[in-house]
Amino acid sequence: MKLSADLRALQTRLGHDFQRPELLVRALTHSSIASATRPSNERMEFLGDRVLGLSIADALVRADRAAAEGQLAPRLNALVRKETCAAVAKECGVGEALKLGRSEMMSGGRRKEALLGDAMEAVIAAVYLDAGFEAARDMILRLWGERIASADVDARDPKTALQEWAQARGQQPPSYTALDRSGPDHEPVFTVEVRLDSGETERATARTKRAAEQAAAKALLARMEN
Repeated sequence: MKLSADLRALQTRLGHDFQRPELLVRALTHSSIASATRPSNERMEFLGDRVLGLSIADALVRADRAAAEGQLAPRLNALVRKETCAAVAKECGVGEALKLGRSEMMSGGRRKEALLGDAMEAVIAAVYLDAGFEAARDMILRLWGERIASADVDARDPKTALQEWAQARGQQPPSYTALDRSGPDHEPVFTVEVRLDSGETERATARTKRAAEQAAAKALLARMEN
């Protein structure tokens, strides 16, 4: 099978020449365009998630041999979560190579965080199936390199961290209120407010409601701790 120009360019950015190019094509095939003869990338996404997790866990353990499990776990979660996978996918130009159905394409599918994150995991599986674990791990370490090196000592989810902060001071868990949703359907922008029992609040705006909640929680926690 011969790869198209855009897939050859992606292959170069990934740093892996596929012996079985059909694996890369499948990794980039979204369910919106899949058929009985053209399977989607969903099963590969499942496999790639596990390959990513093992590769990152191994890298973290090797990088900090003194770290306890309680320090390693939040770093791992920060490095393998969907947002991080989507960010790496954007850097590699995965979105431009995605195979999407017309409706998904018209709704901005190439820029959707969930689709990009899933596709990146599927690409990892494609490399794993094409050349084995070491090849997939080497690609992951190369693409995630700076992120692994700078993983925060405490990379807890901001919402979890703020909730723990509040409960440690006898407060109820923070509440989140969606204040606004603007922009076109394919590129919505959400504004969210987080509030503590004691009355302190912060607002944040992001492309997804979850990201806005996280940003607001992070900002409020930083203010309260300072």
